[in-house]
Amino acid sequence: MKEALKVVCFVCFCTLLGLIVIGLVGCAGPSRLEMDHGTSAKLAIVNQTLHPEAARNLEPVTGMDGKSAEALMEMHQKSFEKPAPPASYTISIGSLGK
Repeated sequence: MKEALKVVCFVCFCTLLGLIVIGLVGCAGPSRLEMDHGTSAKLAIVNQTLHPEAARNLEPVTGMDGKSAEALMEMHQKSFEKPAPPASYTISIGSLGK
């Protein structure tokens, strides 16, 4: 009976110790990896932006009328469609090899 009580106490002690360790690890501050999360994506956006101040320009865009822009967009969309496969013709010449 004493042996079973020792085992139960040991299991309870290990469980309590494990919970304390998990609690302390969970309360730790952010790691270096967590602090840098998203930095590379933000840097890529900044480095690929040609005119960062262009977002503040509220003047309307000029240079192409609506019909031309619509036709251009339709041509662009159609450029992604698959062309029809060419017709295949088969010519059989008797029964060769049979």
